[in-house]
Amino acid sequence: MILRVLAVGDVVGESGLDFLCRHLPALRKLHGVHFTVVNGENAASNGLLPDQVHAILNAGADVITLGNHTWDKRQIVPLLDECPCLLRPANYTARAPGRGWGIFNGPQGLRLRVVNLIGRWGMDSNFDNPFSTMDAILAQGEAELTLADFHGEATSEKGAMAWHLDGRAQALWGTHTHVPTADCQVLPQGLGFVTDLGMTGPAQSVIGIRPEQAVNRFLGGLPQRFQPASGPCRMDAVLFEVDTAQRRCVGVRRVDIC
Repeated sequence: MILRVLAVGDVVGESGLDFLCRHLPALRKLHGVHFTVVNGENAASNGLLPDQVHAILNAGADVITLGNHTWDKRQIVPLLDECPCLLRPANYTARAPGRGWGIFNGPQGLRLRVVNLIGRWGMDSNFDNPFSTMDAILAQGEAELTLADFHGEATSEKGAMAWHLDGRAQALWGTHTHVPTADCQVLPQGLGFVTDLGMTGPAQSVIGIRPEQAVNRFLGGLPQRFQPASGPCRMDAVLFEVDTAQRRCVGVRRVDIC
């Protein structure tokens, strides 16, 4: 069969969450999606709250991934241990609560391994190496297919991870920069890849936040708590089509909603 996996870019703010909840069910139906992964780490501007987890799952997400704002809302910490479909980056220290990967049920009895990783370049050198972390994960547990969200700043680090996983995983997408990239591709051994999904949030913004706040920061103004911009939203997403018999991706395309 052809498994259709939808990956949705970072949800930003309450308006982004509302846009996701209103449009994700129809997008899934339109494209016959079997499995959906949503990055939700900015739904509360910085971080994610428990009620927002439930809203994203109710909208149609099968797995929620996080990133560098995982710990910004401490209310989420108990849920990281309680909710198997809520993942934080796997290369956080082993002392951190929660899990960084899991095996989930797909259609026709398929077992899907979903992994959440975080990059180190321009982020935080205290993270474990995401490449060796992924190698260790692939050696554990039985799954027919592997999907991964790599939350990172550097396009080169995400691209290198794609080539590192080609032939061993079926889909890898980048998150974090909130800027959608136009490099959807299938690598020679069957890995579907895009450098960054983009975001789900205010369109007239600087990566989701109020433009004047971004300008203030770069002009050297006093620090401010960033707030999501107002106005219309968009949802950036990519659809991966995986041939489950061959265990390789056969199509990658953007399915953004503006």
